[in-house]
Amino acid sequence: MSQSITHVVFDIGNVLIEWNPEYLYCDLIPDNEERQKFLDTVCTPDWNLQQDLGRSWDEAIELLSAQHPDKVELIHAYSERWHDMVPGEVSGTPALLAELKEKGVPLYAITNFSSEKFVEAQDRFSFLKSSFLDIVVSAEERLLKPDPQIYKVLFERNKLDPANCIFIDDSLANVAAARALGMAGHHFTSAHILEKELTDLGLLVR
Repeated sequence: MSQSITHVVFDIGNVLIEWNPEYLYCDLIPDNEERQKFLDTVCTPDWNLQQDLGRSWDEAIELLSAQHPDKVELIHAYSERWHDMVPGEVSGTPALLAELKEKGVPLYAITNFSSEKFVEAQDRFSFLKSSFLDIVVSAEERLLKPDPQIYKVLFERNKLDPANCIFIDDSLANVAAARALGMAGHHFTSAHILEKELTDLGLLVR
């Protein structure tokens, strides 16, 4: 299999750039129990995913603020201070991305991301603009990983054979979906472990 892997497909959040609402809300809601309750019942993961599916942030904030009028400022902060949830790059991974690009490895990405915030992320992290031959953004396709269709968008748009691709994601479910479609899969936990796999596959030389 190692000889057949020629293309690398990255996830972005928590593989190349960090993202966690806790970074913001630790500041806004210092009490651990209160903060967890807010993130579990108000600005929930499911609510955030609707923006990754294409709902605008203006609509999302308006709807949630109407449901929780006592939490309006905290809800607005999720969008207005979004960059506080993204403190920087994931250590080591952008360097591996740059090395792969320098070696001429074809690079792609599939990401669950809102269109609005992805533009902001690209403005902030230039490698998100310059590294990839194509990026499949969930909000633009109205599809979310691990739906098989979002992977098929990448294959069909770029005429890729899944057997030639390795997919890197911090979500096991997303990696499992990629493997089910014939891709090699890497469950990302650290740049060091990823570097070893890419080296074993012959995509990097050490």
